[in-house]
Amino acid sequence: MTEETAAEARVRVKVTRTLVRNPLIVGAVLLLAAIAFTLLGDDLSFFPFLLMLVGGWCFGFAFVNATQAMVPARNGAILHLGVAIVLGALVAFVVEFGGDLLDPFPEAVRGVAVVLQLAAIPAAGWIWLALIGRVTDFFARRDAKKKPLPVTPEWEREESGDGSIVRFPAIELRLRTLTQAIVAIVVVVGLFGVVLLIALDDIVMRMGPRIAIVLMGIVVGLPVYLVFTAILRRRTAQCTVAFGNDELRVQVDAVMHRIPFRELEFLRWRCRSDYARIEVRGAGSDLSLFAGLAKPPRGSSAELPALPRRVYRRLERAGLTVEKARRGEVITFRGPSESASRAPAH
Repeated sequence: MTEETAAEARVRVKVTRTLVRNPLIVGAVLLLAAIAFTLLGDDLSFFPFLLMLVGGWCFGFAFVNATQAMVPARNGAILHLGVAIVLGALVAFVVEFGGDLLDPFPEAVRGVAVVLQLAAIPAAGWIWLALIGRVTDFFARRDAKKKPLPVTPEWEREESGDGSIVRFPAIELRLRTLTQAIVAIVVVVGLFGVVLLIALDDIVMRMGPRIAIVLMGIVVGLPVYLVFTAILRRRTAQCTVAFGNDELRVQVDAVMHRIPFRELEFLRWRCRSDYARIEVRGAGSDLSLFAGLAKPPRGSSAELPALPRRVYRRLERAGLTVEKARRGEVITFRGPSESASRAPAH
């Protein structure tokens, strides 16, 4: 009985991680559910409408992540720009002429088309927001060429002499919480946008659906995104991470966490992007510190330095296994118990 329970727990954990880390799977499941509700005769009630919004955003989120991971970065930017233009034009065209084009088709086909059309709006909105961020980042980097380049935080030798330490600002936030907050914002903004479009029906009809969608993204979506970022940055804390000879020390403001390497269950270290962070679990501590979302000091970048080679050797000697992803940018160490929970159930 105990073995069956442990096996079921491992399967549940694996499925949960797959769903959280792979937005394409989540988006496909949500859109299939929305299509099923629509074909069963649900006349666009709140729940299937919610599934369409979140499912569409999941596809846009996955696409943006894929373009940001492309090498060289220029190819990802070109693909991002091309898809944003084509998808935006396609959404505008379907909103304008989609009804007439779908009239000859059976009701089931029209129902599926409506689901995809509504899902494409949050997907296109997220892709365009990310594109605006990319363009802003491009101009910021161009201007930065005239100024000293921001410096990545560097490892320093601890005063005690038993390890290396790095200091950086970070936001204590879990990736799951961040994802849930983004989903909630997409849903609320989407619903508010729909209500606003309905309330301003006369104005929308005069200006046309294309302009209305663009203005909705600029007037509603962009300010909400900026406010959300500002709220997160207000939670910035001063953090230090130190790898000693036999323990990891993480300090968040005045709170110190000491985790012996032999009790370390999980450690993830990501150097770059908005998701640059350290996640650590063990010895009663469970931390997730986002450096990429925090506002860095003047002259510094919102990044983490690469782990020293000595850290790899000490953690491997302590029995942890190493995994690398995204061209070695994301490093994950797992203790024996964590590795066992990921093992496939027999």
